[in-house]
Formats: sequence, C-alpha cells, structure tokens
Amino acid sequence: MKVGFIGLGQMGSAMAANVLAAGHELTVWNRSADKMDALVEAGAERAGSAREAADGDVVMTMLADDAAVEAVVYGEDGILEAPALHVSHSTISLALAERLAADHAVRGGYVSAPVFGRPVAAQAAKLFVVAAGAPEGVDRCTPLFDAIAQRVFRVGDTASAANVVKLSGNFMILSAVEAMAEAMTLAETSGVARETLLEVLTGTLFGAPVYQTYGEILVEDRFHPAGFAAPLGLKDMNLVDAAASTARVPMPVLGVLRDHLRAAIAQEGEDVDWSGIALAVRNGAGQS
Repeated sequence: MKVGFIGLGQMGSAMAANVLAAGHELTVWNRSADKMDALVEAGAERAGSAREAADGDVVMTMLADDAAVEAVVYGEDGILEAPALHVSHSTISLALAERLAADHAVRGGYVSAPVFGRPVAAQAAKLFVVAAGAPEGVDRCTPLFDAIAQRVFRVGDTASAANVVKLSGNFMILSAVEAMAEAMTLAETSGVARETLLEVLTGTLFGAPVYQTYGEILVEDRFHPAGFAAPLGLKDMNLVDAAASTARVPMPVLGVLRDHLRAAIAQEGEDVDWSGIALAVRNGAGQS
C-alpha cells in the first residue's frame, strides 16, 4: 500500500517505522525536516509538503493537538484536497473529528484511529488502536493497523466515537495515576515504602498494566524525560472537559487532575511526564 505519514514525534516516528518495516511504500513529512532523516535512511521517501505525503492510498497523521491537525489539513499545501484516505491517530476534540469526517467525505474519506500506549509500545508495534468511521475505510486501514498494534477496537461508524473512547481512557489513566500517587503518599508518610505498597497492590487486586507501568514510574520518580508530556495531558483533560460540558456530564475528579497537571508543569517545566502529578500530591502533603 502507498502510505503517507505526517507527524514524526516519539510516537509517530515509531509508528511510521513499523509501517515501513511491514513492507508498505512510505512517504513521510514533518514540520521539522530533520525528523524525517532516519526514516528516509531506512527507505522512506521524503515529501516536500503535507499535501505531497497524501498522494497515495492512505495518509496517517500523528499530531499534537487540534491546531496542528487543522494546519496540516486546512493550511497551505494541506491534505484536504488530496486523494488519500486520512487516518488520524491524534488525540483531538470531538468537534474537530466531526468536521474532518464531513470535509473529507467528498474526497478520500476519514477514519479516527487514536491509540493507547506509550512510546515503548509504539516501538514494539504493541499499541491499541481505537477505530471509527465508514466500515470500508476502516477495512482499508486494517493492514496498517496490524503493522502498529496488538489489537484493534472498532467502535462504530461515527468517527468521533473513537475520540470519545480515547478521551475517556486518558481520563481514566490519569485518574489511576492520581489515586496511586495519593495512596503512595499516604503509605510513605505512614512509614510504608512506595515499592512495598505497589508490590501488594499489583499482586492482589490491581495487576492491570496501568497500575504496573505507572506504579513503577511513581516509585522510581521517572518523570524526566517525558514519555507523555504534562502539557499534552493537560490539553487532553481540557478536551475531556469540553466534551463533558457539551454532554452535561459532571466530572468532579477532572478538576483535581487539571490542577495537579498545572502544578507539575509550574514546578518541573513543560518536559515533565504527566505522571508528575504525583509531585503535586506530595507537595500538598508536605513531602519534598
């Protein structure tokens, strides 16, 4: 399949490498041109613009936020008029997903396919893809999803449904981190080591990957370099808030998460991992 890939950050570069390794004809584009170099050396073609990267069968995008996606789609040399089916892996607002689905309908089509997994999972082709859109569009993307993911969840024909799932999942991940951070702070203040609490919890009722992965990060204070930067987490929580406001769903925990993300960024800088909210919890308890 002739595939374009736009957005070569930690996640995107790993995903694109796996698409290339699966034998697809890959063209890449990134705003910072140097991020294309490694993939070009591995056999990908270098596009001169986003539009050029979308001249094939499918163009995959993995971008930071709504503004970045809008620039690639609607900006100068954007992909809106290109023939390729647009598959967006980005975590974006429901409103933008709905707009993209409508605007791409007259051309190549659109599929929302956000992913769950940190960069190490992207490198190992072990992501989880949540896909929604026209069934024929999702079917076309299946070989590409197989190249990057261990499992694909199809959640309906309405593209924004995938984004609802992704935002809900990110809210739950960060809520789990917050709960662990609070519990570990209580345990440590009471004389029980964080690693001891984690061993008990993950060995009994909390053996899920989210507790194991983030629990180890909290125990080891591995907040730098960020696997998922706190400003992106704050962006996602703001998107959750917008969706909740539209749906008139109360989400009181969300306010705590956003406040702790802001505190972590203020304390540690924008390169802190979103799990750095643990630092805000510890500071609130008077721990250093």
